[in-house]
Amino acid sequence: MMEPLLTDFEIGLGTMGWSHSRLLGYGNKLDLEDSRPIFQAALEAGVRFFDTAEAYGRSEKVLGKFLEQAEQKLYIATKYAPWPWRFSRQALIRALDGSLARLGLQQIDLYQIHVPMGLVSQDSLWESLAEAVETGRARQVGVSNYSAGLMRRAHAFLAKRGIPLASNQVEYSLVQRSPEVDGLLQACRELDVQLIAYSPLGRGALSGRYRPGDAPSDGRRYFSQFKEDELGRIQGLVRALEQIGEKHQKTPAQVALNWLARQPNVIPIPGANKVEYAAGSAASVGWSISNTEADQLAEAAAGFRKPAPAFFGLRA
Repeated sequence: MMEPLLTDFEIGLGTMGWSHSRLLGYGNKLDLEDSRPIFQAALEAGVRFFDTAEAYGRSEKVLGKFLEQAEQKLYIATKYAPWPWRFSRQALIRALDGSLARLGLQQIDLYQIHVPMGLVSQDSLWESLAEAVETGRARQVGVSNYSAGLMRRAHAFLAKRGIPLASNQVEYSLVQRSPEVDGLLQACRELDVQLIAYSPLGRGALSGRYRPGDAPSDGRRYFSQFKEDELGRIQGLVRALEQIGEKHQKTPAQVALNWLARQPNVIPIPGANKVEYAAGSAASVGWSISNTEADQLAEAAAGFRKPAPAFFGLRA
């Protein structure tokens, strides 16, 4: 049986919230036993793609514990964080070996560079990605938070070694549509790179749970979409999601995820810190809103179609 590739999935699940870290994520902080029923609910709902990172605290270890007992073949992705003190070219390979140990795997399905920063040159990092594939440590490789131009450079570099660039993981949602205007989404389609969309619900702003005067009290309150004026502006879009959801017997969040998942080369990876969120996200695919409904949502979200600020000054 052929091993699954990233293109085999319509949706995945992000596990940053499974870190039990006060520094990462938002909402409930989950430990091992808190996360277990969420993982099980995702499996039962058909999710087979899970994304984590070494920078997510204990997330890799937690996911690794669950993988020990998983009976299905899953597709696991993790990321290398190019911290400033990792000076050598081999730092990525050593980090990958650490991630494999925490996950209890011999090979990772997708290994990604988390952000385009650090004192090691980008060429050296891409060289190490190629080595990860050539030594059998990784089946596929990708990047994260890369601009269109930097992604094209990485793609060309790896292509010389005969290795495809599988993905670029960036923020993308109906309230963060910058990949449509900065050339990134078009570049992904030209190069057949999958855009893995993190925060696909705008950190919950598209769920319908938050209104002006009732924003989340956790770390999300510092993000622009939860400022009073912006949250008020989002309500028109939420109403459009609710109206379309009523026709399909789906929630606003499921409609928002479906809008992303129906697009070529886009795979959303919502997080889940509750069982019902994991099951609900999985039910966002396997059906589709109509072209007319998709256009209605795009029109309702037209005001959010603008370039994103630089990521640590490096998304340019």
